[in-house]
Amino acid sequence: MPRETAEVQVRPGVESDLEALTEIYNHYVRETAVTFDTVAFTPEERRPWLLSHPEDGPYRLMVATEADPTRNSQRILGYATSSPFRAKAAYATSVEVSVYLRPDAGRRGIGTLLYKTLFKALSGEDVHRAYAGIAQPNEASARLHERFGFRHVGTYREVGRKFDRYWDVTWYEKDL
Repeated sequence: MPRETAEVQVRPGVESDLEALTEIYNHYVRETAVTFDTVAFTPEERRPWLLSHPEDGPYRLMVATEADPTRNSQRILGYATSSPFRAKAAYATSVEVSVYLRPDAGRRGIGTLLYKTLFKALSGEDVHRAYAGIAQPNEASARLHERFGFRHVGTYREVGRKFDRYWDVTWYEKDL
């Protein structure tokens, strides 16, 4: 189910993407409050996360790539996921979604393309709602989610501490 725009292609994530995906995520761990993880991961530590997102089902991993002529290969620009919202069985038809891009890949419509592909893939699944938690401030992420029909449903105040300060998280919800 690859989807293309210009030279960017979106496809399901595969195990050979693990190193690049870990590198992207670790940027956010080390440099931002976008994720509340505080210690960078090795690719091996991230392997269970990758394997928990198969090509079908409600928990997906979509990867955006573009041609890298210097290596005669594809360069990973970012990824979007749908993951379990909570562990209890009654939450099984709800997913939490997120997008992570390489720091140099923003403002190109890649997050939009990733979400379009992810939500299209989820349209045939038994999923009722999608949720997104956005550490504040993050106006770009709020705008992305609102473009996809998410609506603000609440804010957890000072719920996470990272970089010696507390951060709020706004929660968004979308009917699927």
